[in-house]
Amino acid sequence: MNTWLHLGLGSFHRAHQEYCFDRLIKAGLCTDWRFEAGNIRDDAERTVQGLLKQDLSYTLETISPEGEAEFTTIKALSKVFPFEPGLPSLIAAGAAADTRVISFTVTEAGYYLDNELKLQSADQAVAADLKGGVGTIYGVIAAMLKQRVKLGGAPLTLLCCDNVRENGHKFKSGLTQFLQLQGENDLVTFLNEHCTCPNTMVDRITPRPAATLSAEIKEKTGIDDLVPVMAESFFQWVIEDNFAAGRPALEKADVELVKDVAPYEDAKLRILNASHSLLALSGVIKGYNYVFECAQDEELSALAYHYVTESVIPCLKGCPLNLPAYRDEVLRRFKNDHIRDTLQRICQDSFSKMIMFVKPTLLDCYRLGVDAKGVVLISALYLNFLTLLQAGKVPFEYQDSSFDKAWADKVLSAADPIAAYAQTRLLFGELTENGKFLADLRSCCALVQDFAARQA
Repeated sequence: MNTWLHLGLGSFHRAHQEYCFDRLIKAGLCTDWRFEAGNIRDDAERTVQGLLKQDLSYTLETISPEGEAEFTTIKALSKVFPFEPGLPSLIAAGAAADTRVISFTVTEAGYYLDNELKLQSADQAVAADLKGGVGTIYGVIAAMLKQRVKLGGAPLTLLCCDNVRENGHKFKSGLTQFLQLQGENDLVTFLNEHCTCPNTMVDRITPRPAATLSAEIKEKTGIDDLVPVMAESFFQWVIEDNFAAGRPALEKADVELVKDVAPYEDAKLRILNASHSLLALSGVIKGYNYVFECAQDEELSALAYHYVTESVIPCLKGCPLNLPAYRDEVLRRFKNDHIRDTLQRICQDSFSKMIMFVKPTLLDCYRLGVDAKGVVLISALYLNFLTLLQAGKVPFEYQDSSFDKAWADKVLSAADPIAAYAQTRLLFGELTENGKFLADLRSCCALVQDFAARQA
């Protein structure tokens, strides 16, 4: 029996990957695979204990933009690992020869890479793992690989499941640097010769479960569920078909196996994720709390539509997707008022999102001579958000692992904050020397100020 092990029992994994595995199992298409999971931190043990009390099953509620709800009992997991200091059982599972795939949801902060893809080895968590700890994804995977090699070194696929651009390449770069700093050159060789790290793209809007979700499911289905999850009905998972030791028949569950995930990833990050940021940053000004409120606001929806149509689509020549149709589908999904995705969740990590989701389109627009107004507007909205944050006017706790408060304070206290902001190379690259960009940014900042004044 082959094992697929996932690290991180969060809502997205349970609404996305486990949903996919459950479909395969129920269709009888996955008789030679089992699916296991565990957390590398102790901050989600409520989920683990709830699953153990429910024979590892849970309810997934999916809701379409039209409000059609479906309730599915997900029973894909064959084993979960309760948290233990040092993670001995989880590491042993990752080292076992029959574990063919280890997947994980890292997110931007968990890669510990600077913008030149250099491992942040001085970070407290990384530094502790370099000494043998298992608090980061690198420490955990390194420990698994060490034991795996001792047991014979069976091939392995290491699979990222998050929104980070080129996630497989970035993870492998970070892990390689980590192992080199540990002096584990033999493990670097094993990683290069016997492991693969395919790039992936995942898409299913999955808000944090509301406190009332269990009661709602009890009312609608009669099921008592301690750890349900809910998501939109839309599902997409695109993976580079580069597995080192086999895989389930993922294509039978509508997973797209492709040679190169980049075009799909590029479209999704620039259209969905960047539009999410545009709506959230403008929605804060209007006093909204949820994404659907922004998407149902005709003025804000028009801004997102213009951004995608005029700034993104002309930059994505050769994309295999029908981009206008994809744009319309994304904006329709955002209007789903049953998916109460908060602006707080979308605004978190905005600095990294500006780099990953916005900067590529920004650079392309000026390089290709494409209308840049829509994408420059997102940059202007972020500067406005920083101003609100400094003034204590953001109505929620802001979390951003990459945020440099000293940088923000310096920008906002400058004699010309817009010019100072435009000189931030991490956000704007070579555009820091582009006079037209600065003029466009000033124009968009003025539009944002006018917009904010109308809300006062």
